[in-house]
Amino acid sequence: MTEILEAGQKAPNFSIPDQNGKTIELEHLLDKWTVVYFYPRDDTPGCTVEAKEFSDLSDKFKEHGAAIYGISPDTEAKHCKFIEKHDLSVELLADTEKTMLSDYGVWQEKSMYGKTYMGVVRTTYLINPAGEIAEAWTKVKAKGHAEAVLERLIELKG
Repeated sequence: MTEILEAGQKAPNFSIPDQNGKTIELEHLLDKWTVVYFYPRDDTPGCTVEAKEFSDLSDKFKEHGAAIYGISPDTEAKHCKFIEKHDLSVELLADTEKTMLSDYGVWQEKSMYGKTYMGVVRTTYLINPAGEIAEAWTKVKAKGHAEAVLERLIELKG
């Protein structure tokens, strides 16, 4: 099992579809800042809060030259419903094979009510234009998180 990535590490390449079936790859995102946030499942309370907050701030992220991608193991069709239902403006990537989730260290054993299972540990990475992890947030609490990521982006860009 891959460990959570840390600031200074090279971001693993990825190639997965967005909600519209368009393939998104890290190598096409180099030369700009990228936020990748991993979340467990579409249309659950915490995931909805996080997606709405990133959507509300998406124009500010764009102003600072950053793209935002939410990644979960949900399908493209489920992402489309989630986006439509909550009027989201962030792009959602469908990692149904859990390749990117594993490469980024967020597909881990979790436990609830005494049962263990594999799931997504809510994590966000800020990737700099050189393709390196500039900041990592692990075990994220959804409320207010997007604002913290934006503040750190602004700080790092100086």
